[in-house]
Amino acid sequence: MAKPNNKTNQGKFDFILFITVLVMLGFGLIMVLSASSPSAISEGRSSYVYVRTQAISACIGVVAMLFISKIDYRKWAKYYKLMYFGSILLLLAVKIPGLGYEANGAYRWINLKFTTFQPSELVKIAMIIFFAKYLTDHKADLHTFLKGFIYPLFLVAPIILVLVVVQSHLSASVIIIMIVVILMLMAGTKMRYFITVGTPIAGIGATALYVLAKYFDKGTYRLARLTAFIDPWADPTNTGYQVIQSLYAIGSGGLFGVGLGNSTQKYLYLPEPQNDFIFSVIAEELGFIGCLGVIILFGIFIWRGVLIAMKAPDSFGSLIAVGITSLVGLQAIINIAVVTSSMPNTGMPLPFFSYGGTALLILLCAVGILLNISRYQKT
Repeated sequence: MAKPNNKTNQGKFDFILFITVLVMLGFGLIMVLSASSPSAISEGRSSYVYVRTQAISACIGVVAMLFISKIDYRKWAKYYKLMYFGSILLLLAVKIPGLGYEANGAYRWINLKFTTFQPSELVKIAMIIFFAKYLTDHKADLHTFLKGFIYPLFLVAPIILVLVVVQSHLSASVIIIMIVVILMLMAGTKMRYFITVGTPIAGIGATALYVLAKYFDKGTYRLARLTAFIDPWADPTNTGYQVIQSLYAIGSGGLFGVGLGNSTQKYLYLPEPQNDFIFSVIAEELGFIGCLGVIILFGIFIWRGVLIAMKAPDSFGSLIAVGITSLVGLQAIINIAVVTSSMPNTGMPLPFFSYGGTALLILLCAVGILLNISRYQKT
């Protein structure tokens, strides 16, 4: 791969982005400790068990992030096809006896004996790199309907099919589709193709999921989440329980919160508050001001990511930066929308805050790639 030409400078990475990530990590560890302690004690374990695991992953992740930030991002382009086919195999591996791990009725994890991880988290990053390379290589054809619209959708379809059918993981499917659409638009695919063809396809897909849930008992929990979103108090002890407890927590926080560590909802009212609903605990303990601080941090991350994409020396780097920034931004928006009952529950974690060691590690590795792109800037 060619080295940077004389129109680019190789220097230090984006320090503002780096500090922002470290602040979110520190903030996240404090909130994991606060949110998880009651659950850990109720399980007969140390109140520090969750935060200890998260802290170890954060430390390893920061080291990995710094290491990857020194690897020329263009080297990843050599392995884009391997990433694509490897992603499919990795997603299918959850069904291998002894390797796949089932939780809450879903096969989404691989058991590594010392820990478990969701292949979908790694696949999200792999798909960003794959499509960044594919769209860059076919940039001249992206204005056409077949090569610029149908072919990319055809390539992402196997990934989505495996996620929905094998893993029953709709939230990961939605995120990957949204990121691919953003990358296609940024690369040059015409908007009208998505309006005239993409919208009907999305409608057909949503209808198919509804029919499967309603009449064939496939994915009925998705339908239950939709009805719970419309009226959570219609079933307050079952499908609407999480959302109601989340709203109680947010409402109790007021402007300044009840104080760090003083949440009531985390005491076994809000299920696993250290995970998808950690933003609710932040709202209760630190109030509107704490929530605003979290949103500002994500805003800074998105701002720096967009700047890195704009100043990247080539299309490949720019699209990777857009993809990683979109991944973090979309997950944050969806998570906050879910806990505030602005959209149905999707099981989406809050990046850098929600408990999940391997997911955090993978995300920090992705940030390392973003930091490396920031080393090469147009002049």
